[in-house]
Amino acid sequence: MLGGVLSEINWRMIFFVNLLVGLLALFLLALFLLTRTRRSPRRADTPFDWTGQLTAVAAMGGLTYAAIEAGAVGLTAPRVLVALLVAVVAGAGFLIAQAHGRNPMVPLPLLRERTMAISASIGFALNVGFYGMIFLLSLDLQQEHGLSPLATGLAFLPMTLLTAFVSPTAAWSARKFGPRMPVITGQLAMATGLMLLCIPRASAPTWLMVLLMIPVGTGGGLAVPAVTSLLLDRVPAERAGTASGVLNSARQVGGALAVAGFGALVARHATFFHSLRTRRLTAAGLVLLTTAAGLLLRPAPRQ
Repeated sequence: MLGGVLSEINWRMIFFVNLLVGLLALFLLALFLLTRTRRSPRRADTPFDWTGQLTAVAAMGGLTYAAIEAGAVGLTAPRVLVALLVAVVAGAGFLIAQAHGRNPMVPLPLLRERTMAISASIGFALNVGFYGMIFLLSLDLQQEHGLSPLATGLAFLPMTLLTAFVSPTAAWSARKFGPRMPVITGQLAMATGLMLLCIPRASAPTWLMVLLMIPVGTGGGLAVPAVTSLLLDRVPAERAGTASGVLNSARQVGGALAVAGFGALVARHATFFHSLRTRRLTAAGLVLLTTAAGLLLRPAPRQ
């Protein structure tokens, strides 16, 4: 809703929201580190993995930039090729730093663990489906249904409210039916919603599109807390922070690449509505693939 309000003024203003949140996060982090230093000076001396941090940012930034620009100028454009080269070189540098560094940000043995790999894949696919749906549907509602940015933001409100209501039920579902149940159920709900969004024609009423997006949001709201909890129950306590960081990074990369990649493909496609349907089916297929992988997840043994 805030994005719709700001877009009515100037669409560039939406990015300042993230800037303010980022500055607040940096302030809180600095406050936390200062407090920890005073309480435990020895812990403040923990080395910071500058190489891992910088190469990870360069790799993800180069890949996302290449995906965005490829839709406008083509995959063989010089700046796209340079961005891909930066992503590859930085990614290789990240792996080398994590394999041979004294204090790696993400120890490679953690990435090789099955639970970590499957959880990261599920998180990636869920955000591809969720943010890809939001991006494509916002285009559909404005370009095909004639809604304003503010009205489009309001159209997402039912899904948002129900998602906020469903998320806390993930813990109850995990206790009652096992930790895998909300993960699998959430993924199936999202995949079903994405496929249902492919059925209506371009002239379908707006209220129908609003109803059909609800399973996508609620499915993600059910699966994400559950897969996070299942992952943290399986990794050693000293790696819990790293594991949750890897999972969240995989999710955010999935969302960024979904918006960049789907936007590039839609921009280059001759038929807008047909392209939307193809992208939704692609996201649904990816979610179903990780749903099958989720069957391999094993809960931690009871203490």
